[in-house]
Amino acid sequence: MATALAKGLVSAGFASADAIVASDPSTAAREAFARTTGCGATASNVDVVRACDVLVLAVKPAHVAEVLADIRADVQPKHLVISIAAGVPLKTLIEALGSQARLARVMPNTPCLVGAGASAYALGAGATAEDGKLVARLLATVGIAVELPESLLDAVTGLSGSGPAYIYQVIEALSDGGVLMGLPRDVATRLASQTVLGAAQMVVQTGEAPAVLKDAVASPGGTTIAGLHALEAGGLRAALMNAVKAATLRSKELGETS
Repeated sequence: MATALAKGLVSAGFASADAIVASDPSTAAREAFARTTGCGATASNVDVVRACDVLVLAVKPAHVAEVLADIRADVQPKHLVISIAAGVPLKTLIEALGSQARLARVMPNTPCLVGAGASAYALGAGATAEDGKLVARLLATVGIAVELPESLLDAVTGLSGSGPAYIYQVIEALSDGGVLMGLPRDVATRLASQTVLGAAQMVVQTGEAPAVLKDAVASPGGTTIAGLHALEAGGLRAALMNAVKAATLRSKELGETS
């Protein structure tokens, strides 16, 4: 996720590659980050804190406490700390960095890498209005961003944070269906991917409810309604709703153990 954000920010012109530096204890990870993004990388978290005013905490939830303990002494009032650690609440960050720390909790997703991210964020009590504008502008360069109460960020994690994986499975299944009916694999995957992309763009650009757009395609007694009937019989909608629920609950569990 850190790589996706960094590459997206550079591609969008939000920041130059030489203005971004990341830290990672793994030499291989540092080299991969630098190679992919063109940005700098170091083994020291403290070096990043001392070099930058905006800090993005992009680590696994289990490592948050260790990283915050490492940087606490060097975090100053000038720093805005943006956490994208799934499920880790603002209270955990406040306990580690102090109540005056300028904090934002963000839930992005990997399509930030191609400028099509869907992110949500919540600000800590110590963050300023300008901090909020900066976070919104940063995220907007790699997709869309919405501000929400922190209590809703676990649901965002379950929906858009984990959602790309659900859609990859949908694309794979559609492609499998095409192959089952005789299409070459490469053609089936291209058609399935473009169909998902086009359908999403129709929802975004027209502003119509998905149900309205669905009904416009489903002619009485036609092929589409026959396919929709099969999806209902297979429980597609319930399965996707349950996936969002399961991921949301897991996000809450991670927050409770962080």
